Amino acid sequence: MVDSSPRVLKGPAKSPRWLRRIWGFRFLFQPLEVLESRRQAYGDNYRVSQPDAETALVYFSSPEALQTIFTAKPEQLSAGRGNQILKELIGEHGIVLLEGAAHQRQRQLLMPPFHGDRMRSYANVIRSITTELIDQWTVGTTVAVRPAMQSISLQVILQAVFGLEQGGRYDQLRQALTQMLDGFGSPVGAMFLFYPFLQKDWGDWSPWGRFLRRRQQVDDILYDEINRRRAQPDPTRPDILTLLMAARDPEGEPMSDVELRDELITLLFAGHETTASALAWAVYWIASLPEVRSRLLAELESVEDATDPMAIARLPYLNAVCQETLRLYPIAINAFPRVVQQSMEIAGYWIEAGTVIMPSIYLAHHRPSVYPEPKQFRPERFLERQYSPYEYLPFGGGDRRCIGSAFALYEMKLVLFELLSRTEMALVHSKPIRPMRRGLTIAPSDRLRVKITTLRSGRDSVVAQPSVYSRG
Repeated sequence: MVDSSPRVLKGPAKSPRWLRRIWGFRFLFQPLEVLESRRQAYGDNYRVSQPDAETALVYFSSPEALQTIFTAKPEQLSAGRGNQILKELIGEHGIVLLEGAAHQRQRQLLMPPFHGDRMRSYANVIRSITTELIDQWTVGTTVAVRPAMQSISLQVILQAVFGLEQGGRYDQLRQALTQMLDGFGSPVGAMFLFYPFLQKDWGDWSPWGRFLRRRQQVDDILYDEINRRRAQPDPTRPDILTLLMAARDPEGEPMSDVELRDELITLLFAGHETTASALAWAVYWIASLPEVRSRLLAELESVEDATDPMAIARLPYLNAVCQETLRLYPIAINAFPRVVQQSMEIAGYWIEAGTVIMPSIYLAHHRPSVYPEPKQFRPERFLERQYSPYEYLPFGGGDRRCIGSAFALYEMKLVLFELLSRTEMALVHSKPIRPMRRGLTIAPSDRLRVKITTLRSGRDSVVAQPSVYSRG
């Protein structure tokens, strides 16, 4: 007789809140070590207690479990309720906090700018920003990789998303955004997101007080730009803000100013720090592994028309390098948490209503049964087979999969093409670079520095196009 009773999730015994907070602090400072140690102790799927909540937190990473989670109906699993940690950052109307019909409405409004011919229109912006940064370097220059990639990704967002070009408003917003983001750029700063009891405004000298004032500066600039665009509409502009302002839902209603602001900030957080960290990791692996660099250079040389961004984006080994970069150290180690609305079975486990589900991207990407030698950087694995969306999920899954995933990969490929075509780099430090927490993401440590050993003119450089963006 077959036993059909649900399996029991393993996990540490429930402990006092003060002890759970200590474990929570360790997760902030050593997230990957905590995930690895828990999987070794309890298996692929396990239960833990939340530091500041009585509801259970269940980690799932098996393909079977992830498929159930990503195909569940909204009435079964609520992603909006599970993302309240982001409310202070992106506002109440950001797409990741919305549920049901409201979520579907925003998703339909946001999808068009990130697909089709719209992608091609952003190529010159990405490549020009990258080459301008390279032009500032000389042979022998030592470059802090992550800040350099962060500068590129922020400028891409300011121009392609916000529609600004260098000038007064551009510089104001760039400075304000950088200051606001840097406040969460360490494990200590991230504590203010994960622990609401720390979110106290005690004036300019307090961390949360500084964040609130910087957020207000960003809001003032954004609302001023939105008002100016409404007063002087120009539908020919290609930036994403213009497209969002022109978008209409099935009832013919446009986004409100607050919705526009929240979605712009959502796109900023989803596409700035994440893309910068992914690019930094890619530079690290390319500089560390001569065989990877050699194969990439040979492939880049095979491109007949290097002014065609789509020809670059289709390069198979470049694509595999980007995919492997996002597999080994996924920028977001977990997909969006889901709150169980109705008790349900996941991978043979009975999960009670109220439980918080955490799909683990990192653990899914490090399963030896799916990825042999998972700690090795081996792009060839993505040329040898195709992985299911429940085995490879760097951008999350289901109806919560990142809408900017195609744009992020496109940006990575074009930036790497310019870097490889124009420079040769050598690592400054020979010791392996460790990942560290930056807010909600995982990035290479600031020890990642390269020395520029060769500079050359870009092959078939993209011709600068007349500006279609406003000056601040």
